[in-house]
Amino acid sequence: MEAHDEFILVSAPNKTGGQFIKTLQIKKMLFAAITNNDTERSRLVHLGVKNILSVDTTDRETWLIPELPVGKVFLFELSLPLICRYIQICRSWTDKSIYVITGSSNARMVYKGLGANYVIHTQSDDVSFLLDKEG
Repeated sequence: MEAHDEFILVSAPNKTGGQFIKTLQIKKMLFAAITNNDTERSRLVHLGVKNILSVDTTDRETWLIPELPVGKVFLFELSLPLICRYIQICRSWTDKSIYVITGSSNARMVYKGLGANYVIHTQSDDVSFLLDKEG
């Protein structure tokens, strides 16, 4: 399968993640969102996300590889435990780069140790430049 046939996977529980989803939509890029709760799922539907993967982050047995091919992963931090769990889940789904976008600088080594390739520290709501990166 070609890289352009892969879905970018996004966890977008905050304003920066929402802006990133809007950028993906404007650029007409193939993407899906990941969530572990109904409130976030409703928010994603409201944002116009067509492909949503719901996961039970507490049950490892449910972390089956999704039918859609997962490429790069962009995880926007709202909570350290949730991002850690998403990294574990997504690392089993793809060998492509996993990016964690955070406003704090506390957990870089934790995220890297779990399999994140890049930890981006930013206070900006616009991280669309990440779509231009290779890897």
